[in-house]
Amino acid sequence: MARHHGLLASLLLALPLVAPAQGQPAVARGADAILEQHVHRIAGELRCLVCQNQTIADSQAQLAIDLKNQVREQLAQGASDAQVMDYMVQRYGDFVLYRPPLKGTTGPLWFGPLAMLLAGLAVLWSRLRRQDRPMHDADEEGGIA
Repeated sequence: MARHHGLLASLLLALPLVAPAQGQPAVARGADAILEQHVHRIAGELRCLVCQNQTIADSQAQLAIDLKNQVREQLAQGASDAQVMDYMVQRYGDFVLYRPPLKGTTGPLWFGPLAMLLAGLAVLWSRLRRQDRPMHDADEEGGIA
């Protein structure tokens, strides 16, 4: 039994050494490292179209990986940041931007959550008010004096 505890303790002690290696991309050297930093910076500005609440830099979805590869290829071919972003917007629309510009077509992205919150509060207020009303009516009709 003590032998199993020793083995378990050894595995638990080794876990922090192994776990970070699984989630981290390989560290590139030289020009590749600069390119990867550039890719990561732009990927941090693009929304994962599958996850929607993550950037493609943070997502492990296959589409996010494909988009990062497209960014990498365009940058390697000499495209500017603006050209890469314009390409993504032309292909996927403003929704691909993690911080889309405020305009008519992106208004729901900016104000939709607030509108939904206000609608939910209005429904809650209405229901609470309706539940409260019958009790007042019964009191007025002569129940309690």
